[in-house]
Amino acid sequence: MTPHVLDHAFALPLARSAVFPFFSNAENLELLTPGELHFKILTPTPIAMKTGARIDYQIRLFGFPLNWRTEITLWNPPYEFIDTQLKGPYALWVHHHTFEERGANATLLRDRVTYRLPLEPLGRLGLPLVRRELERIFRFRQEAVARHFGVRPVPS
Repeated sequence: MTPHVLDHAFALPLARSAVFPFFSNAENLELLTPGELHFKILTPTPIAMKTGARIDYQIRLFGFPLNWRTEITLWNPPYEFIDTQLKGPYALWVHHHTFEERGANATLLRDRVTYRLPLEPLGRLGLPLVRRELERIFRFRQEAVARHFGVRPVPS
């Protein structure tokens, strides 16, 4: 089955050197996740972020606990990294994070998630709901990042 793609981008009025360290700390994932998902890192912290690092965590989706394991499959600070699901709710989940400088004091943050739903082709029935939920989560992430840094996103 053909994977689905979610692209989300926003810019912050901050240098990449100020933004990337926040994303390189796995413990900040909780701040980037809506509270109703009850996100919890299971891997002992601190986690050394590098290619091959594995992170176990749990979320609650529609009230059901889901364990998730990702691996950092690309680590290229401060430009990009990729986390890939090894175990979790999706048939495929590859999340590519990029950080592009836009002048001395602006960074474009781009998330590209390539995913497939489980139980294809039956899983396709849930695609509109999943897509809407992912878009909501990534809007939340944008707002959480801006709040954390005390800035407003700028047009990208």
